[in-house]
Formats: sequence, structure tokens, C-alpha cells
Amino acid sequence: MLSPPFSLGLFMSLTRINFTAVRNLEPSTLLPSPRINILYGDNGSGKTSVLEGIHLLGLARSFRSARLLPVIQYEQQVCTLFGQVQLSDGRLSNLGVSRDRQGEFQIRIDGQNARSAAQLAETLPLQLINPDSFRLLEGSPKIRRQFLDWGVFHVEHRFLPAWQRLQKALKQRNSWLRRGTLDPVSQAAWDRELCLASDEIDSYRRSYIQQLKPVFERTLSELVELQGLTLSYYRGWDKERPLSEVLTSSLLRDQQIGHTQSGPQRADLRLRLGAHNAADILSRGQQKLVVCALRIAQGHLVDQAKRGQCIYLVDDLPSELDEQHRRALCRLLEDLNCQVFITCVDHELLSDGWQTDTPVSMFHVEHGRITQTHDHRE
Repeated sequence: MLSPPFSLGLFMSLTRINFTAVRNLEPSTLLPSPRINILYGDNGSGKTSVLEGIHLLGLARSFRSARLLPVIQYEQQVCTLFGQVQLSDGRLSNLGVSRDRQGEFQIRIDGQNARSAAQLAETLPLQLINPDSFRLLEGSPKIRRQFLDWGVFHVEHRFLPAWQRLQKALKQRNSWLRRGTLDPVSQAAWDRELCLASDEIDSYRRSYIQQLKPVFERTLSELVELQGLTLSYYRGWDKERPLSEVLTSSLLRDQQIGHTQSGPQRADLRLRLGAHNAADILSRGQQKLVVCALRIAQGHLVDQAKRGQCIYLVDDLPSELDEQHRRALCRLLEDLNCQVFITCVDHELLSDGWQTDTPVSMFHVEHGRITQTHDHRE
């Protein structure tokens, strides 16, 4: 058994992770460095499954599959993750997530059943950078809303109850639009609730974007020079009109379609290069750097709000990047002073990109077996 990592002060880190029946991984206990952890090995060896397990521990869902059944090891009934987290105030917290083939979930935090995955996310903020991260630029507005709301959730404690109110009001209004079963008084009450929750959410999102933009621009400038790249926020309805007016004017069309077309559920982040959508102009390498800058900027804001750090999961860091940009990205991740898990095929590409006093642990992953090969501590 490897000795657990030492404390580096006021930031959060996983000090122990147990994997049981996760994908192709053998039952394993990982005792990571509080700073940089590099998992290397051939494709298909299980490196990404380690990140997936950590993601499952922090969010109760996989980033590789919408269904969790494939995460459970073949011929096993239950997959289980356990993690010990050193919080930014020095306390230890124990997290456990298990999922069986019947779809039953159990989430435990410090021995107590958790009410929801939001409690996990609050305890273990995770940022994922992987080959699918391009979807943040290329994909649907929903993906960018999720990115935006993850950040708002972690810096504004009033966001979650407002978001829950919005979902309830939207559900009621959409049900009425499809079935026409609400009386006028009830309809007006739910519209009013929808507008109040929408304005609150919009104010939190706008405040967050105002904080994010300068940090993002500064971070991006350290990675790549992209003249004319702009980040803007669309709230989901006409910025010149109150939502109540928009809902009234679009009521007939909403009834024809059967759902509410305008509101914060239609919000988007827009990244443009000049007059063009950035995803249509940028190379794959440039897109990866833009996404990395967005994720790292979010980490800085969470740090400011919580005095702790996100944990970063970076799958296949070297892909799409030349040596100069690899080193620049490693430097930014290192400057976050947080815990990072990175996968790669060739660890030599990343072995010398760190300051000499930064703790770096390396783990070789082969046929689902994790072996620590280098443990660098102060």
C-alpha cells in the first residue's frame, strides 16, 4: 500500500480512490498526488476508465455513455466507487457511489445517504477536458448551457433553488400548452412564476459571464493568439423586452408547437471569430485550446468563490497539440495549484513539463491494472 499524499495547504484533493467492477479495471486503490497525476498506457488499457470512475464519483454519471450499464464490469452486478476527499479547510469527507444492473443508485456522503447528485457535485467539483470537449463549441446550445450553469451553480448558492423553480414552472406551462387543462388564473400564476425564476436565473448568469470573460481572455492569451475572438451571452429571449411580453406575443405559436420557445431554457454562449461562428473557422488544435481556456477560467472562479479548487480530468492531453502548446497548457494547469489527472499514451511527452517542486505521480495502466511507477513528493 502506498503512503497517502501530504497536505499542501488550503485546497481540495482526492487522497484515495477505490474502484470495484468499473469497466475493465481490476479492483484497485489509487493514492494520488495532491497535484499532478499522469496515467499512461496503450489505447484500451483502462486509462480513460480511471477518469470515468472519478467522474462517476463526483457526478453520479459517466462522460462516455448516457447509459451506466456499460460501466459495470462484465458478469458483475454492481460497480462501486469510493473516494476520500481532503476539503479546503483540512477536513476529510468520504464519498461512495454504487450502481447495479437494475438501475438502482446509492450515493453516500460521510456515511449518510445523499438526497441528490447535486450534493456530490458540491463536494467534489470536477472539470473534464476530453476529445468530446469540442462539442462545447460545435454542439447544441444545451451543452453550452450546461457548461455555464455548472459554473453558476458553484459560485452562486441561490442558483439551484431558482433553477428548480424554473423547471417546475416550465413543466406546468408546457403541459398546459399541450393539453389546455389549466384555468386562466392558474395559467397566469405559473406564467408569473416562470418570469420571476427566469429573471433571477438570467441575473446570475449575466453576473457570472461578466466575471468569466476577462479570466477567459487572459487564460486564452497564454495559450494561443486569436485576434477577434469574442464570447457573448444570449439569455434566451429578446433583450429589449420582458419575458412576460414575449410569452404573451408567442402564445399561439407555443400552443401549436406544444412547448415554451422563449426563456432561460434557450440561453446560449456564443463564441465568434469576427463575423463567424468560431467552430467553423478554428482548427481542431485551436478549438481544444479555447475549450481548455474556458474550463481553466471556470476553475479560477470556483477557487475565488470557495477557497478550494476543482479537480481536473484531462483525457489524452497531447492529442491535437504540438510541444509548445502542450507545455503552455501544462503550465496553466500547474498554476491552478489544484489536483489534476491526465491520461496519455507516451508519458515522456509530459514528464518534464512541470516545475521541479511540483508533486507528480505517474501510474502505468495495462490490461486494467494500475501500477504506480513514479512518486515525486516535496
